Amino acid sequence: MAAAEAVDSLAEEPGQDGAEHDPHRHRNAPACTIVGSVVAAGLLVVGWVGDSRAYWVPDDRSTPPARLTEDDSWAAQMVAAGLMNEAEAYADERAHAITGWLGADSYELDPHTAAFKPDRSGVVVVCTDGLWNYAEAAEEMARVLPADASDRLLHGAQVLVGHALDGGGHDNITVALVPFTVASQGAGSA
Repeated sequence: MAAAEAVDSLAEEPGQDGAEHDPHRHRNAPACTIVGSVVAAGLLVVGWVGDSRAYWVPDDRSTPPARLTEDDSWAAQMVAAGLMNEAEAYADERAHAITGWLGADSYELDPHTAAFKPDRSGVVVVCTDGLWNYAEAAEEMARVLPADASDRLLHGAQVLVGHALDGGGHDNITVALVPFTVASQGAGSA
């Protein structure tokens, strides 16, 4: 909500101090999507609005990676409503039209959160569609992410950005890696 207020404030006219605003101030107002991840006390929490995503990639790759977010997009709404299957929805030209975002011109804000307690160490990839358009499925993202990403976060992010640029880089590419560590329990631990 604080992020939404910050983006909304960018559409306000400077120096107006409550005076009557331009009725067109919301037209072409600054807007964005958002995704974030917080790790605390063995819990992994993600929050998002729009089509920026979070992915879970286990370090040992012994369990499948997972996408942790659902897009606020036309295609996702069609699939969720049972009106189209995923292939049909994503083949439509409206597929990537977002239905949720931060900005003065957004509809009613509906932020999403989810919490997870992974049983193994791994990395959370938080990114914009400038990256995930080139590695959409969780398995694709895991293939691109270096196996040592938990130990070399900056390098891992650079590899992901490079992958998107090599694919064409047709949108803004933003990525952050968040390590999640599960303490190993050795034979001598109680």
